[in-house]
Parts: sequence; structure tokens; C-alpha cells
Amino acid sequence: MLKTQLRVSADTNGDHMEMGSPTDNVKRFGGPAAQPDAIDDDGRPKRTGNLWNASAHVITAVIGSGVLSLAWSMAQLGWVAGPPVLLAFAFVTYYTSLLLADCYRSPDPVTGRRNYTYMDAVKANLGGTKVWICGAVQYGNLVGTAIGYTITASISMVAIKRSNCFHVHGEQALCRTSSNIYMTIFGATQLLLSQIPDFSKISWLSVAAAVMSFSYSLIGLGLGIAKTFERGHSHGTLTGKSLSTLGLLNKLWHVFQSLGNIAFAYSFSMILIEIQDTLKATPAENSVMKKATLLGIFTTTVFYMSVGCFGYAAFGDTAPGNLLTGFGFYNPFWLVDVANACIVIHLVGAYQNTSSANFNMQVYSQPLFAFVEDWVSSTWPRSKFFKKEYTVGIPFRGYLLISPFRIIWRSVFVISTTAIAMLLPFFNDVLGLMGAFAFWPLTVYFPIEMHIAQSKTAPWTSKWCHLKLLSMICLLVSVAAAVGSVAGLKLASVRAHGSSSTMET
Repeated sequence: MLKTQLRVSADTNGDHMEMGSPTDNVKRFGGPAAQPDAIDDDGRPKRTGNLWNASAHVITAVIGSGVLSLAWSMAQLGWVAGPPVLLAFAFVTYYTSLLLADCYRSPDPVTGRRNYTYMDAVKANLGGTKVWICGAVQYGNLVGTAIGYTITASISMVAIKRSNCFHVHGEQALCRTSSNIYMTIFGATQLLLSQIPDFSKISWLSVAAAVMSFSYSLIGLGLGIAKTFERGHSHGTLTGKSLSTLGLLNKLWHVFQSLGNIAFAYSFSMILIEIQDTLKATPAENSVMKKATLLGIFTTTVFYMSVGCFGYAAFGDTAPGNLLTGFGFYNPFWLVDVANACIVIHLVGAYQNTSSANFNMQVYSQPLFAFVEDWVSSTWPRSKFFKKEYTVGIPFRGYLLISPFRIIWRSVFVISTTAIAMLLPFFNDVLGLMGAFAFWPLTVYFPIEMHIAQSKTAPWTSKWCHLKLLSMICLLVSVAAAVGSVAGLKLASVRAHGSSSTMET
């Protein structure tokens, strides 16, 4: 994927960049000039993606660390509400993805000009301040994701140490371990990786991250199934954690927070356009992408339902916030260690970028780095501090280009996100807040608004009212999830600092 991905264009007239001749563009994007049948209508190398490629990209984009919180979310909602809520999020994500697929080309969804990124689509269909709002939400989500990944990776490293401690000293041992040292280790690793200008070109790391994601998810599912059929434990209740255990207000916060956790698990809309940009032009990209979305979300939902339901059945209302680190599973300890090691490896790469085997989808720290660096370069074009690069030789690996500004800016970012993670090391609360922050604007609001603008849907018609109603309901869900997550963060912080509060999680 292009290095300009998720970047707000510097021009303010709302137009797309002008494409050069096909030959010029092939030279720019694909090397030397090629035969006409080797290029697409926009002058870029011919796209070759198909339904199965796109479906695989959707599945790998959706399934990630969010799956680990689903059993806990089910425990807050119970058997009556848990599965229907998960299905509702799946349906809304699928429906708005159909609308978004038509925005890959504009103004016509089949013959119009291509939009290469989510923000390009917003710019072409809505323009104005909404482009900048979209950019602020996306980049804010990237910062939150970096913090969340630091927390998740560190508690997985802690879980490995505790698992080995329990194995040696027994399940009743305290085995207390601070996560701060592991956050520092993770942050130091990212500090080094962030200095690589084109980190997204390390394609093997992307493949490894995808394999790790599926590995820990499948291990969690397998352990949950095995424990479900053990005797002598609760398999959950109709309404989840009881009011007598939590109290009315805490029950409400937990339910709201679970909505944010499920929303986070389904967040992939911001890269749908990038996935669609890999499809060949015939048949029409929007038609193929809609089928791929159906297949991808259906597969993901079956998997999510399995993990969430079996995880809840395995632990009942005491399901841990993170399925693999809450120590409902003690044995086989080596398998728990393997699963948590997979999480750490996955997140080391995902912190910098998320990629597939065939193309790069820069959706985390790297596009934020690029955005800031391009902005300062264009603002102060003559400054050597921002523009100057130095070549540093690396034995057996060629050389690396470094710049003073890149070292300082990227280091400040990594140190800041690591410090915030240390202050708020609460898995479910942070995931819920990120899900709440991104769900309504990126999954619902912008796709609906772009569809209304593209299809020229008249105000107050039946279709317009239904779309606006859906957007309003999802806004309320996001607000509720945010409130619940903030309340959860406050309660978790109080407990973490040794408060005498009697509230329980």
C-alpha cells in the first residue's frame, strides 16, 4: 500500500491528485513502462485481487486481540443478550461495509474515479471539514491502538512468567509480577523498530503476525472448548453477572463497556477501501467487495461466536477480561505460554503496521509517523533539521537512513504511549474505549453520509430517515460504551492504587 495511506492531503480544494500519463504512473508505481494491458485505468500496475484474496484480507484484518475479550463481554451480557448483541454488531458492520464498498469509485460506484484510501473516499464524497474530522478520528485511533497494544503485549508477557510460576509453585501461589518492566521492554523494542523508515516493506513480518493472530485465537478457542466439558463449574447465566455481585451502577458500566469491547473486535472499516483497491476491475470492484465482506464477516462472526460462547461456558460469570491471561487456564501451561508468545509476536509487528502477504495496509504507528514527517517537511521545506538524512551502515544488511527529527519525534511518540500504558494498564477498559471511539464515526457515520451524498438520497425520505436512525442508534451505543469504559478506567485506577473502595469488577 502507498506510503500516503490515511494521510490528509495538503491541498484544500477537495480535488483528487491529478494522474499523469499511464506510462508516467507505471514508472512511479510499478517501475519501468509496461504494455498497456499491464496497467489499470488509473495508470497503476494492473490489480489482480479476487474474491478469495479480499475475503482473506477481511478475515485477517478483523481477527486480532479483540477476540480475547469476547468471553468477558458475554459474561456481562449473559446468554440472553450476549449472542444477539454480537450478531447485531456483525450485521451493522456488514451493512455499512456494503455502503462503503460503493464509495471506492466516485461519483459512480462502477465507472467513477478510484479512491485509494478511506480518507480519499471521504474527501471525494463529502469534502470540507469532514475530511479533517475523519483524519483526526483516524489518527486518534492510531494513538489509542498503540497504547492498547502496549498493554496487551505486556500482560501477555506477565502471563508467561506467572504461568511458569504456577507450574513450579502450584496454582495457589501468589506469583505477583509488575507489568511495567514488560511495558518498558516492549517500548524499547518499538523504539528501535520505529526508526526504520519503510518498516512496512518487511513483508515476512506481516505474514508472521497473521499466523500468530490465528494461532492464539485458535488456542483460546480450543482451551475454552476443553474446559466447557469439564464438570463442576458454572456454564453462565441468562443475564450475566448478577446485580447482587456488582450492584446496579457497576452492572450498567460493565454492560456498556462490553459493547465497546465487541465494537473493537469488529473494527476494520477504515481499511476496507485499501482492500478493495487490490481487486481487478472486472467484475466490478464494489460487487466483488460486497461478496468478500459477506464471506469475511460471516466467517469471523462464526469464529467470534465460538470463542465468546465457549469461553463464557468454560468460566461462567467469572470469565476473565483476557481469555489467555486471566488464569482460568493453568494447564497445559506450555500451551498457554505458546498462545501468549504468539500475542506478543503479533503485536510487535502490529504496533508499527498491519500488512497482508500481498500488500501493506499501514494502519497503526507508521502512517502517523509519515503524516507528521511529511507535514513538517512541507511546512519548513528548507530546514535541514527536518529534511537532512544520514546514512548509517549496518553490517551484512546494507545501510539505514536516519534523520535527527525522525529519531526525536518517533522516540517521543513511543515513550509517550508506553508511559500512558503504564498509567492505565487495564485491558478491557482501554479496548472498550477504543471501540467506542472508532465504531460510530468510522464504521457507521462516514459510510452512511457518503452513501447519502453519492446516491443523492433526498432528506426526509424513508431511506434517509432509516439511515439517519441507524446512525443515531449507533452513536448512542458508542457514547454508552465510552461512558462505561471511562467509568471502568476510573474504578480500575482506584483499585490499582489501593483504594478502600468495595466495588468489584
